[in-house]
Amino acid sequence: MSEKVQVSIYRIKRYWAYVLATVVAIVTPFIQINGNQIFLLSFDKKQLHLMGVAFDMQELYMMPFLLMLLFLGIFAVTAVGGRAWCGWACPQTVFRVIYRDLIEGKLLGLRRIKNKQKEPNWKDPKNASKRVIAIIIWASLALLAAADFMWYFIPPADFFEYMKNPMEHTVLLGFILGVAGFLVYDVVFLQENFCVYVCPYSRVQSVLYDDDTVQAIYSTKRGGDIYNEKNEKIVFKQKDLANETDECTACQSCVTVCPTHIDIRKGMQLECINCLECVDACTQVMGKLGKESLVQWTSTNQIQNNKPTKLIRSKTIMYAVALLIIVGMLFVMGGKKEYMLLNINKTTELYKIRDNGEVANNFVLLFQNTQRENYTYNLEVIGEYAGKIEIKRFTPFKLSHNKMAKKVIQLATTERLVDSVEKDTPITVTLKSYAIENPEEIFVIRKAVFIYPRADKLK
Repeated sequence: MSEKVQVSIYRIKRYWAYVLATVVAIVTPFIQINGNQIFLLSFDKKQLHLMGVAFDMQELYMMPFLLMLLFLGIFAVTAVGGRAWCGWACPQTVFRVIYRDLIEGKLLGLRRIKNKQKEPNWKDPKNASKRVIAIIIWASLALLAAADFMWYFIPPADFFEYMKNPMEHTVLLGFILGVAGFLVYDVVFLQENFCVYVCPYSRVQSVLYDDDTVQAIYSTKRGGDIYNEKNEKIVFKQKDLANETDECTACQSCVTVCPTHIDIRKGMQLECINCLECVDACTQVMGKLGKESLVQWTSTNQIQNNKPTKLIRSKTIMYAVALLIIVGMLFVMGGKKEYMLLNINKTTELYKIRDNGEVANNFVLLFQNTQRENYTYNLEVIGEYAGKIEIKRFTPFKLSHNKMAKKVIQLATTERLVDSVEKDTPITVTLKSYAIENPEEIFVIRKAVFIYPRADKLK
């Protein structure tokens, strides 16, 4: 393996991961299936779009499963590969690399990628002016990132239409500027302190790790102990190492390159984001000596206990089973998607008894057309009481796309449904509403409670 490949093996892979994550984040809002977004949480239209299927707010029973999938997915990745999300896909890390390494480092020459500990002399007018340029460049990218963030809540087509007259959509404009402003503050001034002090993920990572979790680990067996049991640094130069066989050169390369300003030789620390910069740095130094890196992306079992890393173990199996169950539930719940909405509420009056012995109950029905086409809706009683209970005060009506209509109907019967002298009897009636134009696909079935009076009230 050449020295160049050794040096950049993880860094280059990480850059490609950043490119992939960026492309996915930007392209995803533009992908549509059957006219719906692949993912959209619209507060404006009160809809969730998932894989091209639009769910209205009344159907957000899928949200808990999506959240469980998100958190369990991150926990599973952490159990297997440590904070791989943080170092390889987290927007915070991607943004910091763009600003610190690309803008300040490559474009403006303010920093060296191999030394992230040393801050430029900002009192130097030349450096200060370059910093202003860097902030301006990043602010422009932050506006793009803020717009991309909003595309997951507002479809891009609607977003660009709204932005033609931004002053008519000041709330949207305020969100964009607010998110962009936060990104400027976060990336330029808060920096990795966000990962260390703000992000809750770092606080829970330790309980997700075990001896088979793959992470950046320094081999004390080969390199020697740099810190004592009290976490006090005892080795500052190579001559301070306890044994002549200890291989650490005390060059500090793994320290100076760390974006969160830690010494990986101290052991596992909550600040470590698994970016593997320290692995690349040590690979370069030890490679020149013809030796393997002292810092490796491996497990405690592998590097300390000489045991093979077990990717398939009880913890990962449980995570896999849980994720499969959640994905299965998502498919099951997604299969219950209704292409129209209907809410049924009974009025406060229990029933009416007319002179001819007819019993009637009043109900308030709220219809909503969730489709892109206009449909004509009808209503009928099905099941056990079909033909026994009839619907009155209802005629088929047409409803436009995404519109709602309120209808007050009566369910009435002249038949003796129950012969009870003790109390009024609730009867469950099944109602089916459907679009006349497409009754096979666009329909809903609802239950309504019909109150039938006790026998002594009937004539």
